[in-house]
Amino acid sequence: MKRDILENKAYLYITEFFAGMGVMAVELGASRLLAPYFSSSQIVWTIIIGTIMIAMALGNIYGGRSADKDPSPEILYKRLLIAAVWTAAIPVLGKYLIILISGVLVLTINTNFLIIAAFISCMVIFVFPLFLLGTVTPSLAKYAVSSLDDSGRVVGQLGAANTIGSIIGTFMPTFVTIPAVGTAVTFLIFSGIILVIGLVFFISRRSHLKLCVISAVLFILCAVFGNSDSFAFWEPDLTYEGESIYNYLQVAEDDREVRLSTNVLFGVQSVMMKEDELTGMYYDYAMAAPVMAGIKAKGNSGSDENSGPADILILGMGTGTYAKQCYKYFNNINITGVEIDRKITDLSYRYFDALPEVPVYTYDGRAFLQTVDDKYDVIMVDAYQDISIPFQMSSVEFFREVYAHLKDNGVMVVNMNMHSDMEGNINGYLSDTIASVFPSVALVDVPGYTNRELFALKSAKSAGTVESVESVGNVQSVDTGDILARIDAGMDNINMNNELNQLMLNIRDVINVYKGGDFILTDDKAPVELLGMREIDLMISEELGYYKNVFREEGAEGILRRLT
Repeated sequence: MKRDILENKAYLYITEFFAGMGVMAVELGASRLLAPYFSSSQIVWTIIIGTIMIAMALGNIYGGRSADKDPSPEILYKRLLIAAVWTAAIPVLGKYLIILISGVLVLTINTNFLIIAAFISCMVIFVFPLFLLGTVTPSLAKYAVSSLDDSGRVVGQLGAANTIGSIIGTFMPTFVTIPAVGTAVTFLIFSGIILVIGLVFFISRRSHLKLCVISAVLFILCAVFGNSDSFAFWEPDLTYEGESIYNYLQVAEDDREVRLSTNVLFGVQSVMMKEDELTGMYYDYAMAAPVMAGIKAKGNSGSDENSGPADILILGMGTGTYAKQCYKYFNNINITGVEIDRKITDLSYRYFDALPEVPVYTYDGRAFLQTVDDKYDVIMVDAYQDISIPFQMSSVEFFREVYAHLKDNGVMVVNMNMHSDMEGNINGYLSDTIASVFPSVALVDVPGYTNRELFALKSAKSAGTVESVESVGNVQSVDTGDILARIDAGMDNINMNNELNQLMLNIRDVINVYKGGDFILTDDKAPVELLGMREIDLMISEELGYYKNVFREEGAEGILRRLT
């Protein structure tokens, strides 16, 4: 009876199949566990993949040597039980370990915080179970090969079983389990499968039953305490917390506003003011774009009955904050939204009173531009989230697409995060790239926030007097007069709206023309993650400089004294 389960070796192939599935499921779960704290950038993915390769390589070496010393399959299946329990514990302890590691590092290092913190988090949380799963293939090869005559065939079949399992383990979490039940339950599902593989082996052989009971009890405890999709464990009163194919999503509200955060726990990607007032955030400042485009505000003294509606395109619709503000303040406009994450669009109707008259296309912003021939008075680019900047929407090729889809007097407004004056920063690259395409570019920093709004004019003259640039590329910015002329001309259309008028006066006082430089991002070379990471290091240094000095001089006790 002891040997029945391995008699025809089928169970070895089953083990290989589910081990491959488990590795890929853990890898994809790792990306979602880390995203709320470190973003979902290419840097984080590189760290995850590199860490897993390290663990698998070490596991392969150790598994082969161990199998040569002791060919008993019971050793391997004990490892599977341990790997299963460890993986099941990740939803319980993982987020606390990430916060602890980040808290220590943020006080002790000055550069490459994101890389170091994410790497150490991956090493602590994921290396051990993946190391154990890495021992599976060489161990099974030892057990499955009975003679040199069929060794190639058997090893090939084991590799195929592992690969097929890995394929399923790649698609299932992304398209099925994470969107349906969340990251925590995804870890539990796939760790449970690995646990069952080990339990069936030992129960069928009636051996190590005590170990089986302990493993099962620990798994159940992890399932009870880890069955939660809450990453922001310090915020018990969230209105909504969940996940989509693309993002970790969080909705919070208070008496004044409702806020959406995606992938970053402390940022705000969309907001709805309950009293229908100005947000005080970048959405307000971005309304200078329709003013520059000559779109008339509600309550103005003129008439636009003989002119067609103005067209506004929003790439990165979010929950529709900018669209609602444009509809509130401007007359006779048509707005089209593009949002890659369908679940964000669903949340916009559920929590943010999204406007049903605004069509929202579930599409990548650049891909959408390539499918339409329409031209717009204003194109809003709001697709950048801290370090998570899609490179395909930051290159000169993308901004040429935007330029081509603007009307002659059209205006592009880009919301950029993490503004600083350090030479060669991410916003400098974006601004230089845009200034190489558009004839007139200006910048406005949003008071109290890290956002910077960039305005780019297709023509260098005020609305109504067209001077388009037909040759796109290597265009130098012009003087401030063209930008101010656009604002002044546009303000004639809003002179009856005191609130909007005052906002434009404030913007006019602080807007700065941008002279293009040589830092150009292209489809071939756009290191936006590394540039963003450098900006994050600078922000951490500025914001936590005081506490770092206290830590160096007085240690952790000094920090605790000042916090309490």
